[in-house]
Amino acid sequence: METLANLESFVRSAHAGSFSAAARRLALSPAAVSRNVAHLERNLGVRLFYRSTRGLKLSEAGERFLESVQGGLDTIQCAICEITANAGQPAGVLKLNTSPGLGMEYLLPLMPKFIERYPAVIPDWTFDNRPLGLISGGFDAAIGGGFDLPLGMVARELGRIKIIAVAAPSYMQGRNRPKDPSQLIELDGLIMRSSTSNRLRTLTMRNDQGLEMAASQTPVMIVNGPDALCRATVLGLGVSLIAQSYAMPYLAKGELEWLLPGWSCDFGPISVYYASRKLLPAKTRAFVDFVTEAFNTDKISEAFATGRLTDRL
Repeated sequence: METLANLESFVRSAHAGSFSAAARRLALSPAAVSRNVAHLERNLGVRLFYRSTRGLKLSEAGERFLESVQGGLDTIQCAICEITANAGQPAGVLKLNTSPGLGMEYLLPLMPKFIERYPAVIPDWTFDNRPLGLISGGFDAAIGGGFDLPLGMVARELGRIKIIAVAAPSYMQGRNRPKDPSQLIELDGLIMRSSTSNRLRTLTMRNDQGLEMAASQTPVMIVNGPDALCRATVLGLGVSLIAQSYAMPYLAKGELEWLLPGWSCDFGPISVYYASRKLLPAKTRAFVDFVTEAFNTDKISEAFATGRLTDRL
């Protein structure tokens, strides 16, 4: 009979692609995880992984075994999580990931109330514009858009990401304001390079009447993140197409102006990402429910869609 530790080490290593990443999730050393998997392979008499300096790759036997055992392991872990959740208040270090702009402006202001409600939970934030791997990075939850969902992860939508055209008042002084997205090409363009494909973004905007139009730009500067894009725009270097959530604080202070009211690009949902509900620890469930409630009751999601900041923010 195989031990739960050996089976869990195998499943976590298969999902994460390395013993080190699995070790972070299991709070073990990489050597211990590797040893557990080696014991499992020896007891089964088959090779489950092909090992290399780049990481792990499941063998054919390993793929079949993973498919067979992970459902049963999920059931066992679910029972353990339920017992733990019912035994007391949510507790422990909660590893979270989000982008700097979203995190600083919208999520950190929620933390005093969260910590007051759940004093035994310690939020451990990583602010990064790159879509970091949730499982391999050892994160309990992440908030943002454009994450790939690996096996066992779910997403709970909080709002929609809308891209708008903005510029600093100092840049627009003496220049003609564009009447539609096609005229953006006549102005200096500040463009963001995709963090996943490394390509320059090309967007199509839609107005309130449903008319669609390409928003082509003439680049004078290229950056790889929304924070730099916002800063360059505030400095008056040109026009940018940026998420409304990033632009709103600068619009409210008059440091940016909205060039094409009524035109925007729906860039998809902003969501909170976390592990399968069946395995959700009490601390993660508390955070997910808290953030979802905050986005609804504090009307943060509405502010994302309309461009109007609430007094709370």
